[in-house]
Amino acid sequence: MKLVYGIKDKPKFGQMIVFAIQQLLAIMAATLAVPIITGNGMSPAAALFGAGAGTLIYVLFTKANSPVFLGSSFAFLGSMAAAFAGAATVEVGYLGLIIGAILAGLVYVVIAVLVKFVGVGWLNKLMPTVVIGPTVAIIGLSLAGNAIGDLQTGGVKDSVGSAVAHPLICVLVGIITLIVTTVCSTYGKKMTKLIPFIIGILAGYAVGVVFTVIGNAAGIDALKVISFGSFANLVEGGVGLKTFVQLPEFTFIRALGGFSGISGQYIGTIATAYVPVALVVFAEHIADHKNISSIIEKDLLEDPGLSRTLLGDGVGSMVGAFFGGCPNTTYGESVACVAITGNASVATIITTAVLAIIVSFFAPFVAFVNSIPSCVMGGVCIALYGFIAVSGLKMVQKVDLEENRNLFVVSTILICGIGGLALNFGAVTITSIATALILGIIVNQILGHKKSEK
Repeated sequence: MKLVYGIKDKPKFGQMIVFAIQQLLAIMAATLAVPIITGNGMSPAAALFGAGAGTLIYVLFTKANSPVFLGSSFAFLGSMAAAFAGAATVEVGYLGLIIGAILAGLVYVVIAVLVKFVGVGWLNKLMPTVVIGPTVAIIGLSLAGNAIGDLQTGGVKDSVGSAVAHPLICVLVGIITLIVTTVCSTYGKKMTKLIPFIIGILAGYAVGVVFTVIGNAAGIDALKVISFGSFANLVEGGVGLKTFVQLPEFTFIRALGGFSGISGQYIGTIATAYVPVALVVFAEHIADHKNISSIIEKDLLEDPGLSRTLLGDGVGSMVGAFFGGCPNTTYGESVACVAITGNASVATIITTAVLAIIVSFFAPFVAFVNSIPSCVMGGVCIALYGFIAVSGLKMVQKVDLEENRNLFVVSTILICGIGGLALNFGAVTITSIATALILGIIVNQILGHKKSEK
């Protein structure tokens, strides 16, 4: 596709702020979800601060040559749970989060040093297009269930935590969000074409507000799409400075009381939970960077180089966990946002990171994002996840599927990935994407020695 803004381009200040808000909305829901799922009092605002700080570290290591945003990694959910489960106190668990992220980051550092000395030629042979293409596709396809599940879910919950809004109402709100987003991206002019997600989300939110107001007035739960509880929590006890500005509960502060409870056995548990997962996420790091490389038509594994992207990701994860507790990873939503809008400006990514840090202190904005119902984000994510899948399929177009060896490699990856073949080894889980990639590499190595049938 033709980029509107290249890597080194700098949009006007006002435009860049709007572009950054769009990127932030695209990645924020998932970034905030990780600490919420992990529980133990983890702060979503702190995770957002950590994502912004980690992204700035990544940009620094890659010399501002890679338009990638880092957010909270879902792959480490099991590892983070293990950090708390094996801890004597919650404070020890918070310290365990930081130790685990450091160990995982060191895995990236070691691999980066190795790549620096031996180059990336071996990697291109190990993971050619026939392997990376379908892997990128299943990154998007594996998230399809999440998007459709969100599409049917509202924000207002009953006493047992189930959404009260009727699924058809939620689907209607989500489809309106999707249609507005796609129409703006396809038919929009100038700024409209560059910010389709902001317009789509606001349109879906507005429709949700209308349904919710009617539902509240008529006492019809099925119409209550949006929960305004996050705003109500801001003004409990009156309106004051804390209503607008709140200091996130940073992980390192909570961890200060955990040093007395650290033991060698606990560190061993943390290492077992984090290090293998880091090796798995390394594979996803490659796939994401291959994907964004195909979009911007520049091989990021060559320039700025895989060693730099790995260092940026690894050190960025350490910094992100230090503040927010969550190791970071490259975000497919961000990559898809670049693809759909044609805006690959690294200046926009930097602005997004700075904005993430700023709004982590700004309670009303976090409250607004928390109030966006799942169905609205589900409508947006149909487009985001779909673009990830399609970008992988575009890579597969370059592969000769008339050759049986290529056909078997692609088939293996797609079926294992879409089928959800995840492998569990105690506290360590090899995700379906990583499993599919590993099997694809193995099949390709076995069949790759056969000469072309043509």
